[in-house]
Amino acid sequence: MPAAPFLTDVLVVGGGPAGLGLAAECAAGGLSVRLVAPHPPRPFPPTYGAWLDELPAWTRACLADVWTDVRVYTGERPTPLLRPYALLDNARLLEALLTRAGLGLTWTVGTVRGAAQVGERWEVHGLGGETWHARLVVDAGGHPGSLVRPRHAGGAALQTAYGIVAHFGTPPSPPGGMVWMDYRAPQLSAGACAAPTFLYAMHLGGSRYLVEETSLIARPGLTRPLLERRLHARLAAQGTPPHEVEREEWVAFPMNAAAPGPGPVLAFGSAAGLVHPVSGFQVAGALRDAPEVARAVASALARRGPQAAVQAGWAALWPPERRAAREVALLGVDALLTLPGERLPAFFGAFFRLPADEWRSFLAPRTDAGTLAATMLRVFGGAPNTVRASLARAALRQSGASGRALLAALSGPAPATAPD
Repeated sequence: MPAAPFLTDVLVVGGGPAGLGLAAECAAGGLSVRLVAPHPPRPFPPTYGAWLDELPAWTRACLADVWTDVRVYTGERPTPLLRPYALLDNARLLEALLTRAGLGLTWTVGTVRGAAQVGERWEVHGLGGETWHARLVVDAGGHPGSLVRPRHAGGAALQTAYGIVAHFGTPPSPPGGMVWMDYRAPQLSAGACAAPTFLYAMHLGGSRYLVEETSLIARPGLTRPLLERRLHARLAAQGTPPHEVEREEWVAFPMNAAAPGPGPVLAFGSAAGLVHPVSGFQVAGALRDAPEVARAVASALARRGPQAAVQAGWAALWPPERRAAREVALLGVDALLTLPGERLPAFFGAFFRLPADEWRSFLAPRTDAGTLAATMLRVFGGAPNTVRASLARAALRQSGASGRALLAALSGPAPATAPD
């Protein structure tokens, strides 16, 4: 008689920080977990930066660097943000998550091609003909998802960035500091800002810097060749060409995923639409969400079974107030997409003139809808009239309660505006 197939409590698709983070918390909570990824455990390839105060406390041992000199440029003079910014050490982060998981995690190399529910369990199928069995399945397969497909109203709007880690004879950004956003464009001729980009830069010590030319959001996204040309033109224009390039980096991901409807497969991380629609941040929020979601899943699985556990996971990840906040935040996305390129620096100038607690809460992953709408009103009131007109047009195009509410707010009394 053939042996019964090995059945795990949870099967997680995807080996990025979000997927491994949730897998580790589930395993630490006593569940048996299989993680399926196309590669064995390895340091995560992308660069992950985050506000230090948004990272879980245990990640303090996983930081490559922390900057207290953090600034933005929306004009010639810098705006200091006075908020420490951290760079994650991906090798140490991987090690910490694997240690957290312990013996409860089985890492399997493979590629998931589909899954089917059979009674009270799932059969998950791999491209190599494998079949894995689990009581519930989590899709943490990144931005496109593997089993759950994120929705993007009007089509995906992308953040794209091309960057290099290199040595410089002359510093390309302030030594000892971090530039979160620099919209100055010495490399562009007048009138060439229809597709605005900014510099994101970190001093990594000595003569080493990470510099990235970034398009915050665009539909369609800006291409790698364009951003590569702009970065090198920027470095040449400011007299800071690199003289030894260690590696290149390219990122492209959608910013405008809608809150997903609960389904039979639980999604997590960017597959669950958790990319912040203005900053593009996701990892810090996922690491903070993972313990709460894992506890909800483990409790429901023990008491009520796998289907209830999946729904408990969805409820922990996307409660009604978070869904409402996502609708409001996507209004901001639409406004940014309709804002003429030359007005984008003025928008962020108004944004970072807000009191620090207001712009920080706007960029946080779990801020409520009312606070987001109030912050939008404050930005609206402090922005030039041309920026205000674009924000109002974005609200007019939105249907539903969030669009009506925001339009009402924008139509109400506002502080005196800056000149055009």
